Amino acid sequence: KKYNLQIDFRPFIQVEGIKAQEFRKQKIDLKNHTAVILTSKTAVDHYFRISQEMRFEVPDSMKYFCISEAVAYYLQKYVAYRKRKIFFGKQTIVDLVDVLKKHRKNQFLLPCTDILRDTIPLTLEAHEFSFTKAVIYRTVASDLSDLENVYYDMLVFYSPGGIESLLKNFPKFKQ
Repeated sequence: KKYNLQIDFRPFIQVEGIKAQEFRKQKIDLKNHTAVILTSKTAVDHYFRISQEMRFEVPDSMKYFCISEAVAYYLQKYVAYRKRKIFFGKQTIVDLVDVLKKHRKNQFLLPCTDILRDTIPLTLEAHEFSFTKAVIYRTVASDLSDLENVYYDMLVFYSPGGIESLLKNFPKFKQ
């Protein structure tokens, strides 16, 4: 108000879960895994969604390794919070490695997006953890066709996916 600015928030990307049929094509058997590495709240939601779609009842003995304490607390939405089965790091996969080493015998599942950065799988491989990468959701461009004749002085992006979405929706965009 002080500077007489008008701010519009428009998400340029959105997250869509993949269907169970598409997940089956990855040939991943959920019951072969004894632990799950969860990197975000979105990963938590889609892990339990795909489990339900696949009619896989998540066992009470399943261990959860969360990238941060916030993700671990979010997990309470789906499971009872018990110290012996939910572990978390500070904010990165490197922080979580020490905890994972104590549970090396587990077969880990890494539910993730189609555009996962290589740091997480490379860190897990470098420490020789037995894990399976499972793509259970994807990041897609939002439909921005209603913004065709709207002009802004400034666009602010939070991720490279937002820029890709802009270029997909407006291929002739010039800065």
